[in-house]
Amino acid sequence: MGTETEYGIIAPALPSANPTLLSSQVVNAYAATLREGLGNLAGTRWDYTDETPLTDARGFRMDRARAHPSQLTDEPPELDELTAEQIALERGEPTEAAVLMNLVLNNGARLYVDHAHPEYSSPEVTNPLDAVLWDRAGDSVAVAAMERIAATPGFSPVILYKNNTDSKSVSYGSHENYLVPRSVPFSKLAEALIPFFVSRQVICGAGRVGLGALNQDAGFQISQRADFFENEVGLETTVRRPIINTRDEPHAVAEKYRRLHVIIGDANLHEVSNYLKTGTTALVLALIEQGRAPVPVLADPVAALQSISHDASLSRTVQLTDGRAMSGLDLQELYCGAVTAALPPDADDQTRDVVERWQSLLATLRRDPMDAARQVDWIAKLSVLEAYRARDGLDWTDPRLALVDLQYADLRPDKGIYRRLARRGDVELLVGPADVARAVVEPPRDTRAYFRGRCIAEYPAEVVGASWDSLIFELPGERRLQRVQTREPLRGTAELTGALFDAAVDAEDFLSRLLSGPERRVAP
Repeated sequence: MGTETEYGIIAPALPSANPTLLSSQVVNAYAATLREGLGNLAGTRWDYTDETPLTDARGFRMDRARAHPSQLTDEPPELDELTAEQIALERGEPTEAAVLMNLVLNNGARLYVDHAHPEYSSPEVTNPLDAVLWDRAGDSVAVAAMERIAATPGFSPVILYKNNTDSKSVSYGSHENYLVPRSVPFSKLAEALIPFFVSRQVICGAGRVGLGALNQDAGFQISQRADFFENEVGLETTVRRPIINTRDEPHAVAEKYRRLHVIIGDANLHEVSNYLKTGTTALVLALIEQGRAPVPVLADPVAALQSISHDASLSRTVQLTDGRAMSGLDLQELYCGAVTAALPPDADDQTRDVVERWQSLLATLRRDPMDAARQVDWIAKLSVLEAYRARDGLDWTDPRLALVDLQYADLRPDKGIYRRLARRGDVELLVGPADVARAVVEPPRDTRAYFRGRCIAEYPAEVVGASWDSLIFELPGERRLQRVQTREPLRGTAELTGALFDAAVDAEDFLSRLLSGPERRVAP
């Protein structure tokens, strides 16, 4: 599994600034922190060779001419010449200097410009606690870039927000990815996941001031993203957003795996929310693989998604096609009960912890949602907002509440409201600062991300391109580039390749050792 976060971005002193320009400054600022001590090297560029964003899991490929430009993620983002020249001048570099729009980092993650937002895509991990850890590492990368920009003469400071909407009709994503067997029919995934995703917001919504995609109605809602979804199933991610995204781009052995690309989640600051978001989804996927998942078919999933989001009391019910009416809590309890019943006696400790936390949180929400403020983003945010409302007599139409909502997601350590709550001990933390600092520079050890990250860290001059499923080496004296495939996500681990890195004297020696040894180290 892994996460992707598109950060909200503004430059307060430049209200009309081009957001793509600002986002590229974030990427280049972080590149500058990597470049220190490495000459001109600053991470590794992204290789788009194996990207297939228009392949649909329902068995067809969308015609490129019909695709929305935002779907063409197999093309590198570009700045016009004037914008590129402006960045180069601000950086004090020659105007012909390359402006970086993509980086692959030492921890196996990707940092790039996506739809005018800086995006951090975490490395692949095998469990939800690691998903939280390397997601938090992305926030630290974002903070480091902000601080670098602020300290650079001639640059206007930028502020990054871990949220999902500007409340002016624009929404940006916080996505999750899960590796699932291709043998499971996509239709089975969709039918069981739609009601789960519709109701999952009660445990992992980020909360939002305002109702409607245009923020047209006053109030507070559970999810930042709910009002921006229009379809049940579809290929798009930025227009006509579907609850189930059908992009069939596995970034792995296509005959064996598919990648479930989940676009319906909110960007979480609370670690428990993030932990349960990924952990419960993985457990429901396991139920689907076993043919044991409940399928409570909703009469109108999109309307149900928004209805549940608009009710912070968690009492509102939605209609099922069989005539039943269930609340978001009812639906989550149905799935949690099915997972609990299917839990094997030898389940690992983290799986048991996810199930126990899920059960406990649902019981708390059933008793009094406000008691879960230490674990859930939307409830913590609502608690802060209600305190302002009570102190100053504010109605939900008051614009100051929208500012508090935005400030909650501010990543600056001294400004963000979530950050203040965390410092005061008002939120439950699962990972420590030392672990996060390590995850910023080191990859997970039990997936192919280890191989990717170590190659980039050890051989920055020779690795000239990388993607999720390959790396490209350029060796001195060699006329051809050398591509190393990494299509099996559970190969290339520290156990399989760590000794090779430790023994090799340079990139040429490393590749010689790698390619003369067992192929199973990295390749399928």
